[in-house]
Amino acid sequence: MKAAAFDYVRAADIDEVCRLLADAGDEERKIIAGGQTLVPLMAMRMARPDMLIDINDVPGLSGIEDQETYVAIGGCTRQRALERSDVISNRLPLLAKAVRNVGHIQTRNRGTVGGSIVHGDPSAEISLAALALEATIVLRSKSGETKIPIDGFFEAAMVTKIEPDQILTEIQIPVWQDGAIGTGFHETASRQCDYAIVAAAAQVELAGDGTIIKAAVSAGGVSPSPLKLRGVEAALVGKTPADIEAVCGTLENEIDPDTDVHATADYRARVAAKLVTRAVRDAVAEARK
Repeated sequence: MKAAAFDYVRAADIDEVCRLLADAGDEERKIIAGGQTLVPLMAMRMARPDMLIDINDVPGLSGIEDQETYVAIGGCTRQRALERSDVISNRLPLLAKAVRNVGHIQTRNRGTVGGSIVHGDPSAEISLAALALEATIVLRSKSGETKIPIDGFFEAAMVTKIEPDQILTEIQIPVWQDGAIGTGFHETASRQCDYAIVAAAAQVELAGDGTIIKAAVSAGGVSPSPLKLRGVEAALVGKTPADIEAVCGTLENEIDPDTDVHATADYRARVAAKLVTRAVRDAVAEARK
């Protein structure tokens, strides 16, 4: 099946993008950069935009910048660029681990950071790492710029707070400064490189005696949207490695998995407890090195 007819505009700058989105009227206008999700949906006519706005030539939407307290990542930055970046591996090691699990190299060569986040997949790896670290989403429209904490950005499966006239221009991810810090990321899928059925991301900081003094934990595939496990995070503080399994086992109080064609709710809950435990254990082990 072929895509339905559509208009195509290759935008020259961000102002043109915002103007085209604002002037849509009754038309559905979609932004395209990597197209790794949108193009297949169009081919199956599950998405039928009236216009595609290509942002690949728009200045200022790609790049990775270390801003000391956070790392700024342009919305059009390729996923593969994260994988190859020294800034990401040194400053955001959790994101570095997560992005290696995104699809195949071929899709990471085209897929963008902004596209992955806006798509709103409940188990998307980049979203999980950004959510664990409490990133900020920067949106732009004709009326100006808006910043939204990522924890409030996801509303439901494949639904986010971005408005039809907005574009995600940047994501700002806080950097944990110094300290004994470790990270862990695990997921399970039907086949290697498939979409994750369940995924878990964790980052911890240890005190000199080995107890956890700070924890960031998120899970995917266990609720309608990526989930930050605040209860688990709070319970981990002050604990030792011996307590990890017991604490992570309490996540059932926070998750709300559904049964679908990929897995039952019970399976998702049981696997989530295992993967979160492994991710936290890996993070603690790395922090102790």
